[in-house]
Amino acid sequence: MTNPSGPAPGRPSLTPPPFPSALAQPPHASAAAIPATVVTDAVVPVPARKGRSAPIWAIGILAFVTVGLVGYFLTFLGAGASLLGMVLALVPLALVLVAVRLVDRWEPEPRGLVVFAVAWGAVAAVGIALAVDLGITTLFGPADTPLREALQSVVQAPIVEEVGKGLGLLLLFATARRAFDGPVDGIVYGALIGAGFAFTENIQYFAVSFLEGGAETVTATFFVRGILSPFAHVMFTCLIGFALGLAARRGASFSAALGPWLLGLAGAIALHALWNGSAVFGDFFALYVVLQVPLFVVFVLGVLMLRREEARLTRTRLGEYAAAGWFTPQEVEMLATSPGRRAGMAWARTLRGDRTPVMREFIADATRLAAARQRAITGRDPHAAHDEQELLVKTAAARAALFAP
Repeated sequence: MTNPSGPAPGRPSLTPPPFPSALAQPPHASAAAIPATVVTDAVVPVPARKGRSAPIWAIGILAFVTVGLVGYFLTFLGAGASLLGMVLALVPLALVLVAVRLVDRWEPEPRGLVVFAVAWGAVAAVGIALAVDLGITTLFGPADTPLREALQSVVQAPIVEEVGKGLGLLLLFATARRAFDGPVDGIVYGALIGAGFAFTENIQYFAVSFLEGGAETVTATFFVRGILSPFAHVMFTCLIGFALGLAARRGASFSAALGPWLLGLAGAIALHALWNGSAVFGDFFALYVVLQVPLFVVFVLGVLMLRREEARLTRTRLGEYAAAGWFTPQEVEMLATSPGRRAGMAWARTLRGDRTPVMREFIADATRLAAARQRAITGRDPHAAHDEQELLVKTAAARAALFAP
């Protein structure tokens, strides 16, 4: 299949149309024009991995720290209590991962980065928190007074834990920038890191509760942490991710993103301290109803607004390809709207052999194509032309497979 007649996909105006929204992505540099691409039956270009994967050295550190954490749990909690804690901790983790998947399904993040984000929260951030706690205990002794316990819960824990989780987001921003496009991506990565941290922390809480009070105590702990507040750490870390996502959308360099990172970190620490303080100084359940529940509602509404902005951006960019002849207007509606995607999946199920996997890939690649186009016209990704060529070949092949007899 060759490029249809009409303007090349890299030739439309390089200034994106203004959106009546403060969340829209502005151009910040001279646009990198994407050359016209000829789609043939050639082999699909090899995707450029640089900027879309976690560094090998970080993965090695995670593996090393994992061994230490396993040894810690087996030594201080025992195998039986640790196993019970892990099984119980899987319940809120699964709930959060399903929710994150719903947020991320519009433009899914690379699986390797998803796994890395969860692992960073579950391993590296917890390791940092335990190391700091051990150091403070060694220097000043255990927190054996009400004042020390309150400071540990309301000051030390929020600062140390959010810094540990925030470092993972900063690492992703620095090393996987091409998969860190905006606020939704930042929220997804922040949620995954927060979910991983809560998982490991819950193992410890549930195991200690069982050892100290048996089934009754662990049931009460599970209700508070697993049922009432599975999204607590998720919300805290999402503030950092949101701030970094805004910086990414504006094309900020790593050094320029440190300011937004610190601002998001301050918000996460404050929210975390408020959460812990409600349990230490006030009526936790009363504050949960009048404060935490409304905050969670605001959080959900904010995510929905960002998703809507992302969908509008996808529709606009695919519309530019439609104007150049790469898609029909009807295909843009199918690929860039939720009702259209549902209708497309339903139609694919009626085709010979059930071609829903092909349709699913078609939708995902078209969404990635729109994101690559956005990176190109704002001039912040020198690899955008390579991505466009790869994705145009893949979407053309998917369309041919869908219409094949």
